[in-house]
Amino acid sequence: MRKATITGWGSYLPPNVVTNKELEKIVDTTDQWIQKRTGIKKRRIADEDTSTSDLALEASYKALEKANLDPEELDLIIVSTVTPDMVFPATACIIQEKIGANKAAAFDLEAGCSGFVYGLSVGAQFIETGLYNNVLVIGAESLSKITDWDDRNTCVLFGDGAGAAVLQPTEKGGFLSFDLGSDGSGADALYMEAGGSLNPASLETVKNKMHTIRMEGTPVFKFAVKTMKRASLDVLKKAGLTIDDLDLLIPHQANTRIIKSARRKLKLTEEQIYVNLPEVGNTSSASVAIALAEAKEKSMIKNGDRLVMVAFGAGLTWAATVIEWNENI
Repeated sequence: MRKATITGWGSYLPPNVVTNKELEKIVDTTDQWIQKRTGIKKRRIADEDTSTSDLALEASYKALEKANLDPEELDLIIVSTVTPDMVFPATACIIQEKIGANKAAAFDLEAGCSGFVYGLSVGAQFIETGLYNNVLVIGAESLSKITDWDDRNTCVLFGDGAGAAVLQPTEKGGFLSFDLGSDGSGADALYMEAGGSLNPASLETVKNKMHTIRMEGTPVFKFAVKTMKRASLDVLKKAGLTIDDLDLLIPHQANTRIIKSARRKLKLTEEQIYVNLPEVGNTSSASVAIALAEAKEKSMIKNGDRLVMVAFGAGLTWAATVIEWNENI
């Protein structure tokens, strides 16, 4: 069976920067408290007229350019997001039309902050089975649109942005293994209560702010600390590797305390783990995708390197993959 690899990458952050100092003016918090609890210093916020598909489009153009691929050559577009442009049609279909990928199938995938790695696993299988050759996987979020800006426990965490990756066949390297999982007993730890069939939109749901992010921080934190180490080791084992074979870990950017805990437990150096959380905040499905593109642009990834991408999110879900980097197919 042939392998899939990443041949193009790109990210996009909206230009509007919101610092912790600015949040001090609208909610009962401080820059010191935010940095101590989360490690976040600033985040990017999309304007009112910018949708998730707009952010995704910019990242996609960059990824396609890196892969030297025309949109018309795409076979499939997968978009991971918890903030789609609309409930339906799929944001992937909106992007398909905007980008001019008139031969591509398209669908959305929702697995919380784990979504981009889930998307990579799905896209890789389409390539490995021989069904498709050119797959675009996108993680994109406009979390500011569903944030309760009066809730100091959540509004300081999230930011907007998008990342994209082009997947193509390879005979050398590429994705070596995946590890996906879920624990639905934790569904009430991170959720948006209204807007679906359980609680359809109404005056009451809007009045009670049921269309915004709700999170129980303690159980999510405990789940993340435990899961990041376990998933990283499990996915390496599936690939026949150990932590000593790892060149770079790209984790979901949710909290620096979680990332530091994982680094200590995995006995990695600071140079072996990529962190951009202080500058962009938690961008959910876009988090790993943005971090991957940034790490590559900073020349932290070269052919032959072995990377682990690992994430956790609402569901509760987790996802990890090992890739032996080989963009020269």
